[in-house]
Amino acid sequence: MEKILLTAEEAAEVLGVGKSTVYDLIRMRLLRSVQIGRSRRIPVHACQELVDRLLDEDVPA
Repeated sequence: MEKILLTAEEAAEVLGVGKSTVYDLIRMRLLRSVQIGRSRRIPVHACQELVDRLLDEDVPA
């Protein structure tokens, strides 16, 4: 079965950034996440949504 939720460390690896950057992105509401008990998890599709948004913003007008 394929994972649908990632830890901050796993999301950081997928995005190629540090774990603290992942938490910053979550705090700034740029990366969606869910709380399960005391754990914070990032849906796999949220990583792709972030990249898609960043690509859209980077397109020259």
